[in-house]
Amino acid sequence: MNDRSLLGSAGGMVFAGSPLDRCEVLRRDEVLLAAEAEKPEARILHLHQGDPEVDDDGLIWHPLDHAAKQDPGRIFLGQLNGQPLFALPGPMSGQHIPARAAAMQIPHQDAAIYAQAKSVLDWHYRHQFCARCGSPTNMAAGGAKRVCPSCETEHFPRVDPVVIMLAQHEDQVLLGRQASWPPGVWSALAGFVEPAETLEEACARELSEEAGLAVDIAATRYILCQPWPFPSSLMVGLLAPATSPDLSVDTEELEAARWFSRADVIAMLDGKHPHAALPPSIAIARRLVELWAAEKI
Repeated sequence: MNDRSLLGSAGGMVFAGSPLDRCEVLRRDEVLLAAEAEKPEARILHLHQGDPEVDDDGLIWHPLDHAAKQDPGRIFLGQLNGQPLFALPGPMSGQHIPARAAAMQIPHQDAAIYAQAKSVLDWHYRHQFCARCGSPTNMAAGGAKRVCPSCETEHFPRVDPVVIMLAQHEDQVLLGRQASWPPGVWSALAGFVEPAETLEEACARELSEEAGLAVDIAATRYILCQPWPFPSSLMVGLLAPATSPDLSVDTEELEAARWFSRADVIAMLDGKHPHAALPPSIAIARRLVELWAAEKI
């Protein structure tokens, strides 16, 4: 097996489609888990400030040296056809590139494994103390949780749901842009789901808050979702019919928002629109627009 790229290309959303068995049962036994790291075929992925080590074939995997086997920050990702895979933050020997750029060039299943590694390692970095009593916590179950030795509270990695939606009115969709984005880039509106809120309610609230737009909650439809490891979100794509085209944009949230026709969107996808462009191919916003332009949603 090629240690440098364990996987070939795969279809689907970038960061989705992981082929790993996350080995829930094995994680419960610390002795068995330690034995996984001792297997000669075990491999580890190093992340440098969250960025992956890559080459032309994809992610670069290394055998576990003594330091990696003993490192308390090492997480167990799971098994690929029985082969144990781990991840660890720290220095690396090869080339590392920014995460978003890496995701656009490595095989999709490599990107999914990387997304898991980045999200879980980020969570451990930000949750080293118990939210209940403030004591330092310890990693357990190969990184699947942290346990407080003082009050015995267990803490688990969290995923933050984000709605990202295309509002539609007749043969137009609503896109917005933020001032910090590259000139001319427009995208679907998005926002975090708040407590005691359904996905459809979050979609309606965000569109109302950011664009002053009213939508039909009952007719809002789920389309697809995407793991997004920046740091650990689940982007939930929705299509929401607007009850009116009237807009009132909150300029503290958005620089602008406007309706785009199907012809506009097709030109944007083809790179031929004179003054508007879409996010890159790794983004669920682009996939939503592609599906809408092709009349598949």
